[in-house]
This record gives sequence, structure tokens and C-alpha cells, in this order.
Amino acid sequence: MTDKRRTMAEAIAEYVRDGMAIAIEGFTACICFAAGHEIIRQRRRDLTLIRMTPDLIYDQMIAAGVASRMVFSYLGNPGVGSLNAIRRAIEHGIPAPLELEEYSHYGMVGRYIAGATNLPFYPLRSYTGSDMLQANPRIKIIDDPYRGTPIAVVPPINPDVAIIHAQRADIHGNTQLWGLLGSQKEVAFAARRRIVVVEEIVAESVIRADPNRTLIPGLIVDAVVHEPYGAHPSYAQGYYDRDNAFYLAWEDLSAEHDRVVAWLDEWVYGVADRAAYLAKLGEAHLTQLRPTPAPAGAVDYGAYR
Repeated sequence: MTDKRRTMAEAIAEYVRDGMAIAIEGFTACICFAAGHEIIRQRRRDLTLIRMTPDLIYDQMIAAGVASRMVFSYLGNPGVGSLNAIRRAIEHGIPAPLELEEYSHYGMVGRYIAGATNLPFYPLRSYTGSDMLQANPRIKIIDDPYRGTPIAVVPPINPDVAIIHAQRADIHGNTQLWGLLGSQKEVAFAARRRIVVVEEIVAESVIRADPNRTLIPGLIVDAVVHEPYGAHPSYAQGYYDRDNAFYLAWEDLSAEHDRVVAWLDEWVYGVADRAAYLAKLGEAHLTQLRPTPAPAGAVDYGAYR
């Protein structure tokens, strides 16, 4: 089997091109800030950014001018307020205009499922009677062929590249993920290319010993990047907690475009890679984020005979 290990710089250089549609997924947890920063650092342009709940990483990427379009559900700094850089792009075209395509959470999940399973569309009852039909002309109403009643449908989505952060994988890309799961599995199968970023690269025997945690099989993975703390200030269950102080600080920091540019100059363009970012952040800060151990119980899968 193929050794798919790459550095982050190599993976982004090889698979992310100007004008592509990119999905960096992870629902609250395992949001790959390291990949977003490398995309900024390599100065990609005219991207379509796809994501449920655009987080601070998309605020930073849009402030850096990498995107011209965003496909999303729910927009905000979770538990804090607005994403100020995205609002500036929408309302004032700073640093560039941003086109929006909005769905509900379930609408985005439906699009990923349809993309992953090669369906022509995905039906949802929840849009009936809502304003989403006026806000997004891509949401259509058809007649249910079985009941004859109207039902909303959304189209499949197939990102050019999906970037998934997880706890561990082997060198072949067999990827294990646990904790708060979002739509990582669905977006991986929907995408045309997949970059997996992990806290640990482990032996194939570790993966085989716990097969039910393997949500993304290596056969669909294009690159595996070993990037500890790659999801900071998001979190990776069992490895480090969410840096809530960072999310709170971003509200004030991002209030003015010039301050965001200064932050990008210092923390993204001003560091060579994630290792340099972590060194700048400091070991004492990272130590504060380490969680109390809570090991899962062992499972005996039994030997095949």
C-alpha cells in the first residue's frame, strides 16, 4: 500500500489550486486551522469555501482575500457574536466582495450525503414555509412522487478538495475520529480529493485493532499530514481542549480590518509553518489546554478462525 504522508505545505501545494471549491469541515471540534493558514500562506485566490458553521478560520481566510464565494449554514463566532471579517466582505467588499449561498445545517448535510452517494438531490421537509426558498434559488420544490405533496430538495455538492482533521491515521490514510462528529465522513466521500490531517500517525496494527473508529478509509485519501495541534484554537477530543479565550479575543481583534491584517502578518505570514506557530504560542499555553484523561473501555472483537 502507498505511503501517503506529506507535509502541510506539500499537500496544499499539490491539491489546492486557485478557483477551487474547498471544504474544511469539523463541527465545533477538529477544525483544521493549520490547513487554512497554509492556504493563506500560499496565497490562493478565488476559492469557494464550503462549510457548515463557518468558524474563525473562514473569517481569517476571507480577510486574507483567498475566497470569492462561500457555501454555508449558520454564520458566527460560536457563543460570542458575528464573524466581523466576513461581514465586512459581505457589506462593504473588504478586502473583496463575497458571494453567499446559504442553507440550514440539515440542508448542508443533505448536500454532502447526495454528493457522497451520487444522488441527484436530497429531500427535506424543514424548508417548507421558511424564507430560505426566497434567499436561495438553488433550493427547489418538487412533488413527492409517493404522496403527491410538495417537498424541498437541495442539490448534491462535490468539493474539489475536502480537508479533514482527525485524531489519528496510518500512513495509508485509514483515519480514525471520535468525539463530536460532524459531517467529516460525508464530505470526504463527496469530495474529489481528500487531505487528512491528524494528531498522530499510528501503525496499521493500531487501526486494525479498533476498526469501528475508522470513518474514512485510506482508499479514498490522497494525502496524510501529521500536524499536532493542527485544529487549534478548535479542539481534538482527547488531545487538547477548545481555546475559548482565543474565540473571545477574536471578537475585539477582528473589529477592524487593519488589526486582522496585522494578526495575519504576525501569526500566519510571519511563521514558516505550524511548528513555528506552536513555538510562538508557547508550551505553557498549550499545557493549559490539555484535557483530563477519560479512556474508553476496551472491546474484544474476537479472533477470526
